Amino acid sequence: METTLKGVRGGAPSVLDMDPKFTVGGGVEDVYGEDRATEGQLVTPWTISVASGYSLLRNPRFNKGLAFDEKEREAHYLSGLLPPTVLTQQLQEKKLMHNIRQYQVPLQKYMALMELEERNERLFYKLLIDNVEELLPVVYTPTVGEACQKYGSIFRRPQGLYVSLKEKGKILEVLKNWPERSIQVIVVTDGERILGLGDLGCQGMGIPVGKLALYTALGGVRPSACLPITIDVGTNNERLLNEEFYIGLRQKRATGKEYADFLHEFMTAVKQNYGEKVLVQFEDFANHNAFELLARYGTTHLVFNDDIQGTASVVLAGLIAAQKLLGGSLADHKFLFLGAGEAGTGIAELIAHEMSKQTNAPLEEARKKIWLVDSKGLIVSSRKDSLQQFKQPWAHEHEPVKDLLSAVEAVKPTVLIGTSGVGRTFTKEVIEAMASINEKPLILALSNPTSQSECTAEEAYTWSQGRAIYASGSPFDPVEYNGKVYMPGQANNAYIFPGFGLGLIISGAIRVHDSMLLAASEALAHQVTQEHFNKGLIYPPFSNIRTISAHIAANVAAKAYELGLASRLPQPANLVKYAESCMYTPNYRTYR
Repeated sequence: METTLKGVRGGAPSVLDMDPKFTVGGGVEDVYGEDRATEGQLVTPWTISVASGYSLLRNPRFNKGLAFDEKEREAHYLSGLLPPTVLTQQLQEKKLMHNIRQYQVPLQKYMALMELEERNERLFYKLLIDNVEELLPVVYTPTVGEACQKYGSIFRRPQGLYVSLKEKGKILEVLKNWPERSIQVIVVTDGERILGLGDLGCQGMGIPVGKLALYTALGGVRPSACLPITIDVGTNNERLLNEEFYIGLRQKRATGKEYADFLHEFMTAVKQNYGEKVLVQFEDFANHNAFELLARYGTTHLVFNDDIQGTASVVLAGLIAAQKLLGGSLADHKFLFLGAGEAGTGIAELIAHEMSKQTNAPLEEARKKIWLVDSKGLIVSSRKDSLQQFKQPWAHEHEPVKDLLSAVEAVKPTVLIGTSGVGRTFTKEVIEAMASINEKPLILALSNPTSQSECTAEEAYTWSQGRAIYASGSPFDPVEYNGKVYMPGQANNAYIFPGFGLGLIISGAIRVHDSMLLAASEALAHQVTQEHFNKGLIYPPFSNIRTISAHIAANVAAKAYELGLASRLPQPANLVKYAESCMYTPNYRTYR
């Protein structure tokens, strides 16, 4: 795409001219009435001013570094500000990937990538899209966990909005300080339960930043439409409160009415400032708050909790795909979870919904095939009075069972799912028990980061004598056992949430419905081919993720139209092609 930049000497503003037909409030005036997700088609109601000369090189959205050609350098007062060589974007990418691979420490790679994003946005996304399998563990799990733990020490420049208790009563004003007006996705955390690392307070910002990088790279939502937010209500982490470089409020967490009122002000301000169709993704909130926020705002806002719903959707997709390897249908299996928090119960509920849909059986009947173990043992009916509300539907008739191994022996599950956040809890005895019950035990060790995984890929394959079908939350390398190479799958939420969010955006959805999550799971499962099954995989490779995201987006959008929750009318004839046409691409534009 060619863009006009007109400038005057001395770094005065120049204008990024836009075609006059692109002048509707917040976006492209296409037949669907809203702006598309791709930045190349983004148009605002006014002309955009960008600086020329030296300031242009400091603007990450428009900077191309050595890729500015000689005509552009002359026209935009860049002569002498760059060495004379002109590089293509491909050559820049090659050089940077070479540099990044020199780092031995993942956190150094993370910092190099974040620095690139602050310098040259399009090149950052070009790297991430073209090298997604290599860089995904760097910009997200497991490296992002370490980045959050050390965020105060590595903090260089803010990458999102920090909304702290100091801003109580003024949150709307704080939101208006963000320079972008057309926001489509907000990822927000309060930092209380970052991955399996606990309360990291204000330093949880690495999670929204990382998630939104994936919204753009994997789902094609333009970067300027993404807003990372950290809600800082304090932290109960004593180490951070005493840490010299901690960047957040130095006080204990607000709770109860103070917390609820603050979050309500935030949600009200978001809707007031960005409208009905902005997607708010809750990320890494503690269990009690996560369920409460989803229940409270699910009927009034477009909200999504990736830990509850995204995790559930990606796991369900793996289970649907795994039926090709295991045989039968979901209803033919028994599921046992270690961990009964937001992830475990969220996955369990979505499995029950899909089972109920497939068999036309009541939801209560489907739930009876699913058992959960928490810190006190198997969840059974005799414990019902002491259980938190979200655990109660899983309290089935059974004598008390104290530990996981005894639960495996009692329930005899075909599928074992770990969402405990505690590493090495799928012991040799547990895996051997699963293997004695099942010809092909399905083992999903989902806790992040890698150190918290319930078992490693090598342990699962070795202890099951190579019979396990295995997937984890964080990546593991292929494993050789008895002369055969096994490819562990990764049940990574990054398969689901970028495409899911894109589907909501392109349909103009105003609410999230459970059946949209089922639609996302089914779309992902359909992307697993026989070639993948032959390798023991129940998820497709990430190298094809943008095509996968387009299919997920199309399925989610179709469900939004079917339910009457879509506001972008008329419905496009081919939703997959429409989703692909809406995706941001990071190739450089030519300035004239």
